[in-house]
Amino acid sequence: MPAGPGSLFHRWIKDLPEPPRDAPERRVPCAWPGWDTYSSTGVNALNRAVLDLLARAASANPETAFTIDLWDGTSHRFGEGEPAFGIRFVTRRALRRTLANGFLGFGEGYMAGEIEVSGSWDRLFALAMSADLGRVRLPGWALLRYFLQRIGSRNSRRRARRNISHHYDLGNDFYKLWLDGSMTYSSAYFRAPDADLETAQRDKLELISRKLGLKPGQTLLDVGCGWGSLVLHAARHHGVRALGCTLSGSQAELARERVRQAGLEDRVEIRLADYREITGTFDRWVSVGMAEHVGKAYLPRFLDHVTARLRPGGLGLLHLIGKDRPGFGDPWTLTYIFPGGYLPSIDRLLALMGRRDLRTIDVENLRPHYALTLDRWRERFEANVSRIEAMYDARFVRMWRLFLLSSAAGFRYGDTRVFQILFSNGPSDEVPLTREGWYAAELRTARPRARREAPTARPELAVTAAAAGRSRPGRERGPHGYAG
Repeated sequence: MPAGPGSLFHRWIKDLPEPPRDAPERRVPCAWPGWDTYSSTGVNALNRAVLDLLARAASANPETAFTIDLWDGTSHRFGEGEPAFGIRFVTRRALRRTLANGFLGFGEGYMAGEIEVSGSWDRLFALAMSADLGRVRLPGWALLRYFLQRIGSRNSRRRARRNISHHYDLGNDFYKLWLDGSMTYSSAYFRAPDADLETAQRDKLELISRKLGLKPGQTLLDVGCGWGSLVLHAARHHGVRALGCTLSGSQAELARERVRQAGLEDRVEIRLADYREITGTFDRWVSVGMAEHVGKAYLPRFLDHVTARLRPGGLGLLHLIGKDRPGFGDPWTLTYIFPGGYLPSIDRLLALMGRRDLRTIDVENLRPHYALTLDRWRERFEANVSRIEAMYDARFVRMWRLFLLSSAAGFRYGDTRVFQILFSNGPSDEVPLTREGWYAAELRTARPRARREAPTARPELAVTAAAAGRSRPGRERGPHGYAG
């Protein structure tokens, strides 16, 4: 694949040589709040810059002791008591990049093996976020690199497929090593902090099903269905007819196989398709962990799709990562993990929905649940790290470790949220009066429904009388019961 402007610029920056030891001192903008410049050539000046910065961080959280080791053999300790973590800058370049680019530079240094971390990552991120070290002022060239990459990763139909493939087509065998058995790649719902991941993911699928009020014969569209866990659960336990779409070829292939193994081909269809290619209307609409990939420029069009695909009065649910207030995304994550990603603020999202008469019914913030989910994923990831390194390489392992750890810290200590937004398309008489039924104690033990209803002359076209009565005039139901 030819390199775009953003990747060429990145390669040029990455391969910049180390300055000669006798080069004159050059003042470089520092990314961290409270500092204007630092010396890029003088080792002592670099030492002073990072030590002063970390001393400020330590004063913001004095109960956390830690150590910093530099490439020249010097070691420094902050705080009192046993150090919770230690950071070793193996090269001067790693320190220089961290000072200049914040977490982007730190992440690139860690991926390259030029930064080593020992002890508690959790305490490291807690300290960094309490001292606001994650908020950086990127220098001009780094901002240019960031915006070139953002322009190059806008989610047109062609680019959206490439962005999704970058993350989700790493191989089903990779994700099987650390996801639960249902292959659910989104926040679980923990009824207890010590619940196992499989139980928590089943509880999440059932919670979504209950919020949507799923009933036999209804039609459901799942945009970004992943490996099919939700459509399988909805068809098996609630008797719906479901269509799931994904842009990942690896996900679609495995999801179809799982539908066949479950014997639900008459109720569940998996399409390898962009959400903009779906037609027809549905009684229920859901998207779990996909809206983050739509992109800021395409968010209005995405919500137009919801209005067109969800029948009037029908219920929909958005489960997505977002923010309390607008802001830039993390450059490291957007470069290496989720190109084209965008985390909308809750106020912007609800305003865009309101303009389309998508009426908000309920908003729930599952922030602590995602932190627990990421903890479970990382435990499984580390238990299989030798197999993952054999599949890819050590750099890949460090990249994904940092992603899982920093994401958990973002939910636990930062400003990252995960929202479940229940809404209706215009006025609806299907809105629940209370939340009581959603959180009943039997959440984990929903009784599976019979796979097939009573046979008819054409079972593939069978719908309930109520569902048929809600169809728009002149629209015929497709082979899985939804209007095509």
